[in-house]
Amino acid sequence: MMSVPDRSLDPKILESARKEFLENGFEKASLKDICEGAGVTTGALYKRYKGKEDLFAAVVEQTVQELYAVAKQRGNRDPAALSDGELMKCWDMDGPDMMWWFRFLYERHEDFTLLLTCAEGTRYAGFPHDWVEILTKATSAFLAEAQRRGLCRKDVGEKELHILLSAFWTTIYEPFIHGLDWEQIELHCRIVCRLFDWHRALDFRIQP
Repeated sequence: MMSVPDRSLDPKILESARKEFLENGFEKASLKDICEGAGVTTGALYKRYKGKEDLFAAVVEQTVQELYAVAKQRGNRDPAALSDGELMKCWDMDGPDMMWWFRFLYERHEDFTLLLTCAEGTRYAGFPHDWVEILTKATSAFLAEAQRRGLCRKDVGEKELHILLSAFWTTIYEPFIHGLDWEQIELHCRIVCRLFDWHRALDFRIQP
């Protein structure tokens, strides 16, 4: 009968791996040091994970799934079913909504930082670009509907939207890349809300 690995060791392995990846990045991370930090043998690790990349994926998996779930939830709204006011409000940069995003990310800041700065050599190496691409596809339907109704300028296509969202999300990535604490991130959030005025940039005709 095949023995079943003791899954109680997984949290220790994952926490040790998270620490090692944050300190050294994926490519320079040492499985030997990860095992020593977790108090397990390399044999015990390989019973649970195929290798270093599989281990990195296990560390960030929950955060990735939670991010994708939020994007899917927000993208599932039908823009055609919204009133003009509701549609334009989707482009508001009010403090509470942005603060929610920063708090959501800060609660997962170690894994989010891994995805941004330590994933070279893994399947998540292109995460910053891929994440913006997901949001571009979700957001473009709302922009297209606003354009169809004549609520905003019509010369902004999906490529331009992607570029604008890349710039926007870079301002969200940077505090985590530079290791800002929560108090600093709160201040940064307020500045970002003033910097990005989507209503003005997209020339919405009527203010909500």
